[in-house]
Amino acid sequence: MKFKNFTSINDLDKEGIDFVFREADNMLKLLENKKPSNICRNKILATLFFEPSTRTRLSFECAMHRLGGSVIGFADANTSSEKKGESLFDTIRTVESYCDVIAIRSPFEGASKLAMQNSSVPIINAGDGGHEHPTQTLLDLYTIKKNKNRLSNLKIGLCGDLKFGRTAHSLAQALSDYDNNILVCISPDELQFPEGIKNKLEEKGTKILQTKNLKEAMGELDVLYMTRIQKERFVSEKEYLKLKGIYVVDKEMLSGAKQDFILMHPLPRVDEINPEVDEDKRSIYFKQAFYGIPIRMALLSIMTRG
Repeated sequence: MKFKNFTSINDLDKEGIDFVFREADNMLKLLENKKPSNICRNKILATLFFEPSTRTRLSFECAMHRLGGSVIGFADANTSSEKKGESLFDTIRTVESYCDVIAIRSPFEGASKLAMQNSSVPIINAGDGGHEHPTQTLLDLYTIKKNKNRLSNLKIGLCGDLKFGRTAHSLAQALSDYDNNILVCISPDELQFPEGIKNKLEEKGTKILQTKNLKEAMGELDVLYMTRIQKERFVSEKEYLKLKGIYVVDKEMLSGAKQDFILMHPLPRVDEINPEVDEDKRSIYFKQAFYGIPIRMALLSIMTRG
C-alpha cells in the first residue's frame, strides 16, 4: 500500500491505519535494537513550520535521520520569506524542488490541502489551525492500541479545549470509525466541540456524552485524553484567564480512575496535569510522545518509496 499525501486522518481507512501500524512496529524494532537504517537514504524532508512546535518538528526530523535521510526547513515563520510577504503557493513551488517530502504546520486551517494542490512531492499535515493534526492522531491511536490492545469498545474522555483542539478533533473522528466507542466530552460551554464535527460523529453512530464535571466522569473511563486551554486561540486574554486551570488531574483526581485506565496528553501541558502524577504507571503521555518517532518513520518510509 502507498499513499502520496497525508493531510487528514480521513485519508486513511481502518485498513490503511493498520498498515501504518505494522510499519511502525517494524520501525519500533529498529529503534529498540538501535539498528541503523538506509530506508530513506538520499531522501530529503523539508519541515515548513509556520507555527511553534517541539515534539512534532523534532520527531519528524528524528524520524528522517533514523531512516538515513536528511532534513531542511525552518521552525519559525519569521525566518522564512513569508515575513517578506511570500505566498504559501510560492513557498511550496520553490521548496518542492529542494526535497522529496514536505511536512507543513500552519496556524491557518486548510494550509496543508492548499500545499498538496500545488506540490509535486508528498505533503504531510503537521497541524493546521484548529482543524486537524493527523500524524498526532496516528500516534495517539497507536498509543491506545499498544496499551489497551484494541481501538473499539472503549469509553474515552476528551477533556479541555474541544473547540479549538485540533488533536481532539482528529482523534474523535478516527475513533468514530471503530465499533462501540463512547466519547465523553468534558469541557465548559465555551469550549465544546464545534457543531459540524459533533454532527459528523453522530452521523457515524458514535455515542457522545457531554459533561462539565471531570471528577464524576473519571471512574467510568478507559482512556482520558487531556488537552490544554490554548491561549493562542483566544482573541481576548480575559476569556482565556477565565477558563485557564478549569480542569486539573492530580493524585486525588487519579485515585478515582480504574487500575487499567490510561492518561494521555498531546503535550505541551500547562497546568492541566500535575507533575505529581508523572510516575503513576497510568500516566503515559511521555511514552505517547515517543511513539511519534516510529509512526512518523513509518509515514516517511511509505511516502518516499519509489
